[in-house]
Amino acid sequence: MPAVTADTLRLPRVAVPDPVAAVPRPVRSVTTAPSGFEGEGFPVRRAFAGVAQSVLDPFIHMDQMGEIEYAPGEPKGTPWHPHRGFETVTYIIDGVFEHQDSNGGGGTITDGDTQWMTAGAGLLHIEKPPEHLVVSGGVFHGIQLWVNLPRAHKFHLPRYQDIRGREAVLLASADGGALLRVIAGELDGHQGPGITFTPITMVHATVNPGARLELPWNPSFNGLAYVLAGQGSAGTEQRPIRKGQLAVFGAGGALTLDAATAQPQAEPNLEVLLLGGQPIREPVVHYGPFVMNSRAEIVQAVEDYQAGRLGVVPADRVPHADGPLLGQE
Repeated sequence: MPAVTADTLRLPRVAVPDPVAAVPRPVRSVTTAPSGFEGEGFPVRRAFAGVAQSVLDPFIHMDQMGEIEYAPGEPKGTPWHPHRGFETVTYIIDGVFEHQDSNGGGGTITDGDTQWMTAGAGLLHIEKPPEHLVVSGGVFHGIQLWVNLPRAHKFHLPRYQDIRGREAVLLASADGGALLRVIAGELDGHQGPGITFTPITMVHATVNPGARLELPWNPSFNGLAYVLAGQGSAGTEQRPIRKGQLAVFGAGGALTLDAATAQPQAEPNLEVLLLGGQPIREPVVHYGPFVMNSRAEIVQAVEDYQAGRLGVVPADRVPHADGPLLGQE
């Protein structure tokens, strides 16, 4: 990991923030993601477990899917299931996933690609490994992030963005010690390809052993750093962080991360997903695959799903309207 790499000496550099004009953000907390299973049984780490929604806003939920080496016949996905009221962002670091939704969106995402699905008013979708991967087995590793929609856009028409890995904006840290892949939002004047209703920034950073990453960060956004691999520290106070942990930053205009000089043999660099967004500050009621503003809207979403008003799938793949709702995916 990861699939998208580049020579940092040839990339545009992100300037080191002025510590007077952009105060470094302190680390508020470091939490460890518990492990579980999703869909048809693929392993996940629940990245946001134990963190208050008010701190995560506008983000709702995030799973690290894998990292796993499947044997032949083992790859798994999800059955058809509904969503309403938010956006799902699936970022595949290694491996292949196929997506199809009842609004006509879909495709194959692999090695560095991102699938950005705005559920909005509601749809059904399915995510699964392609048949050839089921037969052969192989590596699978990715992220699924849920981004809330503000009340004004909860019932927006569904849409789908297919972001190829090569479309991510590639940058380097000031000294070239880190590679930055900007998937969505803005970083130091550079705009990523993802189009969002809620202003956010999403960056995958690879930090070389012993290197420091200092980034300007929108002061009106929250700041989150989830460790995909490796170990190091967060903040100028150097709070230890490692694979499967989430660092939540406090207020300020800059983020600081350090990669440990010694890294695990199988994880040569510190790999971090950096997230920030403009808090929506509206009521959040979350039930399974629905994220709304009130309990009444959740009840309506369930009724609409059971009545078949969230979309239609091919006749031989129709989900049972009275079947269970998936808890997270």
